[in-house]
Amino acid sequence: MAKYLVTGGAGFIGSHLVEQLLENGHQVVVVDDESADCNEEFFWNDRAENHKVDITDYESLAPLFEGVKGVFHFAAEARIQPAIENPSRAASVNVLGTCNVLQAARTHGVERVIYSGTSSAYGLKNIPPLREDMPNDCLNPYSVTKVAGEELCKMYTRLFGLNTVILRYFNVYGERQPLKGQYAPVVGIFQRQVANGEAMTVVGDGEQRRDFTYVKDVANANFLAMTSENSEIFGETFNVGTGTNMSVLELAELIGNEVVHIPERLGEARATLADIGKIRSMLGWEPTISIQEWLTN
Repeated sequence: MAKYLVTGGAGFIGSHLVEQLLENGHQVVVVDDESADCNEEFFWNDRAENHKVDITDYESLAPLFEGVKGVFHFAAEARIQPAIENPSRAASVNVLGTCNVLQAARTHGVERVIYSGTSSAYGLKNIPPLREDMPNDCLNPYSVTKVAGEELCKMYTRLFGLNTVILRYFNVYGERQPLKGQYAPVVGIFQRQVANGEAMTVVGDGEQRRDFTYVKDVANANFLAMTSENSEIFGETFNVGTGTNMSVLELAELIGNEVVHIPERLGEARATLADIGKIRSMLGWEPTISIQEWLTN
């Protein structure tokens, strides 16, 4: 049994990973400040050691790393539009907060840090399918600050010998997904609107395509990255997607309700589609469920 720390562990993806770690017999420390405003609730697991702490507060954060073998870093300002509205907040949480996590891990002799990155790093200039060796094309403060976190991870690996692995998530959906507000993930927004008897709001023409990835598959990618014995993964970036995509209009048709179109948003990519050859070959990870299967089950 090992002791792991999960930042953002009361949130959407983090809470699923906390559950998986506990089910595998591990001890888990959860750090979350409940600042994600699109979450209607937070999912604290009473089998974990829970701390309501802001990752930008190093003095409160660092002591929690004592005796920790590995860290999963989910905590972030995690939405594009709120980051456009408040770039300073995004920079504070995603850059300073990530640096604090890495420094606390280094100081306490943590063996490995798994970082939650984003497919928004690929922007518009890269043509799908998107590969990890493509150049960054950051369109907004969210992607800039998350890529800065990636660079900090690589630097801590090169300069300080802290083993880090970067996972770039595509559009994650599933149980516990955020539902609140206009900037929640689209699957959650559509389901909330249908439940309330409202028309689904489609941004722009709805032809933008997304690689929708199931939350428990994302949690499992984190688990595999932490437990892999392949040392070649350190300092590397891996896409976590399905290798398939769907338009927002096709998603709306699957969920099945009236749609209304709203104006396009700044700073968003037209299409996302992951090339998952690298994570498949180096970590043995495969997606297990499609969004079509999840919506119809």
